[in-house]
Amino acid sequence: MSTLILGANSMMGWTLFAPLAGARARSDLVGTCSPKTRRPKGSGLQTLDMVEAEEVKAFLGSVRPQVVIHCAAICKVEKCERHPDYAWDVNVGGTLNLLHCLPDDVRLVYCSSDHVFSGDTGPYTEESIPDPISYYGQTRVESERLVLEHRPDALVIRVPLCIGPSYNGRSGHFDWLRYRCGKGLPMTIVQDEFRSAMPTQAAAHRILEMVDSDLSGIRHLRATKLASRPALAEALSRRQGLEAVLNFETRSQRRVPHLGRVELQTVFADRFAAPIPSVLD
Repeated sequence: MSTLILGANSMMGWTLFAPLAGARARSDLVGTCSPKTRRPKGSGLQTLDMVEAEEVKAFLGSVRPQVVIHCAAICKVEKCERHPDYAWDVNVGGTLNLLHCLPDDVRLVYCSSDHVFSGDTGPYTEESIPDPISYYGQTRVESERLVLEHRPDALVIRVPLCIGPSYNGRSGHFDWLRYRCGKGLPMTIVQDEFRSAMPTQAAAHRILEMVDSDLSGIRHLRATKLASRPALAEALSRRQGLEAVLNFETRSQRRVPHLGRVELQTVFADRFAAPIPSVLD
């Protein structure tokens, strides 16, 4: 089955793409990243500008995937706040371009985010009403709506905070700590943010199982426990043998919106609803 992973340089996209790229023929798997991204040498990633509708159409016509896993988005909250028009064009406009060009018989899985919630009204199930507090979260809510409006058979997976290696060795909580500690750079942690943190590898394994199923609609990935940002940073520092000096601030002290207590739960009871071990387990 030919699979296209859009945004294969994202935290989740990279964890989905890299193992599969080593296990499958290149003709069976294609991963993309933005042309503005520096591709890792030998990664095999192809560039695709999701904002350009004709480019998306031509790319899909040449690849002809049977499955599309859509992970492409600008995920940095601060960047979305500073450049809302660009964030909307990529996160929402890019999704709409995909929906307009995607054949009806292609399986579509959209990897969304727990940023559709504020963390002030949880815990949250698939039936909870989104209440994003950031522009990034707003783009996720709108993209989810468009996906399910255009493709009722599509699957939307809300992914929590995932911890693992990044494509460039600097992104994501795990690599961010090591990189900044090695450079002697300051590290500020939001002390009153709690997330359903899980390893990217475990989340990717569950997502691939869901991709191969007949699930549709919205589904949550839930962890066995919540993790505070300080506890998470300290645990990851110990695991990497880092002597990290951490500074702590509250959500209200930060210049961009930060989530509160975002606990993803689920209304389902099937095997896909089983909790994934927390990073702190």
